[in-house]
Amino acid sequence: MSSSTVDLHPPDPNAPHGAHGDVAAVHEHDDPHHQHHFTTMEQQFDTSKIGMWLFLATEVLTFGGLFLGFGLMQNRYPQEFVEAHEHLQRPLGALNTVVLLVSSFTMVLAVLAARTNQPKKTVRYLLMTIACACIFLGVKYFEYSHKFEEGLLPGRFYSHHGDLITGSHGYSTFFSFYFMMTGLHGIHILAGIGLLSWIAVRAGRGEFSNAYYTPVDLVGLFWHLVDLIWIYLFPLYYLIT
Repeated sequence: MSSSTVDLHPPDPNAPHGAHGDVAAVHEHDDPHHQHHFTTMEQQFDTSKIGMWLFLATEVLTFGGLFLGFGLMQNRYPQEFVEAHEHLQRPLGALNTVVLLVSSFTMVLAVLAARTNQPKKTVRYLLMTIACACIFLGVKYFEYSHKFEEGLLPGRFYSHHGDLITGSHGYSTFFSFYFMMTGLHGIHILAGIGLLSWIAVRAGRGEFSNAYYTPVDLVGLFWHLVDLIWIYLFPLYYLIT
């Protein structure tokens, strides 16, 4: 006697093509995070990551134009730029560099915790990253306050006295780029704090696991770019020779 079993529910011949997928595909479509226009969660994750990389490319182009402009103006006003950078507080800039490097490390740990089903650790590391971001902005506040007190302001608002080359626009040009680039970077820090807070709340609800952690990963990519930009800004402004 044959020991084979009989399928009591044969497939419907009128079912549309592809309706008899495997069980894993069925489970993926049952995932509330799975968007209908993606075939699988893996495809959704890869597509989201490509989209984030394209966005980051536009960010690089934005800052790249500012870096190019700074280089052109530094070539035009070499002595003024070197003298102007002496007014920057190098220890505070170095402190902020260390703070952002630590925040990159905690962000990596947050992504790892999300991938390994550790929601409490995910929240903890995200909060640590947010704390580092707040420290960075606090340090920038003290730096900016010093510049305002000394009249080291951009453009026509520049009112500092005692410059070696009187009447030169090089000093105000330096601080125009300084406030523009560090200010734009600061806006990205604020945006990062908002995004980190959003995913921290979701992580606290247990929404992320090894099956779905896309928002954590994408925000992590954004945060690493923010850190990387500062790694270039610090030597550009604080270590001019």
